[in-house]
Amino acid sequence: MRLKQTPSQTVGPYFAYGLAPTQYGYPMQSIAGGTMAASDTEGERIRIEGVVYDGEEKPIMDALIEIWQADAKGRYAHPADPRGSNAGFKGFGRVGTGTDPECRFIFDTIKPGSVDGVQAPHINVIVLMRGMLLHTYTRIYFSDEAAANAKDPVLASVPAERRDTLIASRATAPAGALYRFDIHMQGGKETVFFDA
Repeated sequence: MRLKQTPSQTVGPYFAYGLAPTQYGYPMQSIAGGTMAASDTEGERIRIEGVVYDGEEKPIMDALIEIWQADAKGRYAHPADPRGSNAGFKGFGRVGTGTDPECRFIFDTIKPGSVDGVQAPHINVIVLMRGMLLHTYTRIYFSDEAAANAKDPVLASVPAERRDTLIASRATAPAGALYRFDIHMQGGKETVFFDA
């Protein structure tokens, strides 16, 4: 028996089918999407939107973004967090960039609180995309949290001239606050990525 060659692109374009099937129109249920909070979830409603760019500043059409965050009181929806969490808030979202005409990722969520009184409010981000054997980790901080950002130990570990790559800019939107957070995979504006 002679085996056929496997696809040379070992990561992607399989993400859409396996990880975000509902968004891409497949007849399976996704475990997460871009809307993360129930209508009764406590906290300020926010939208985070952005584009993932390659080293030539071109939008990446098949990236997948996952976010995990605390609720408005800084509690994670996880059994290891002894404080418990809002029942209507899971804190996890997953969106691909392939169905938006502008290749954006969009999350409708709530603004997180500080998880320990030391770290600034932030959202943990994982980026998966074609050609990457391992996903990357980064964080989203908020431009209107300057005092908390100045004291955050993780943000302080980043060289000062690169910290702005981790800060989402706030604008006003009809349904609440809109934060813009673009992710640059390479180049002069490359986003800071962290080791796991």
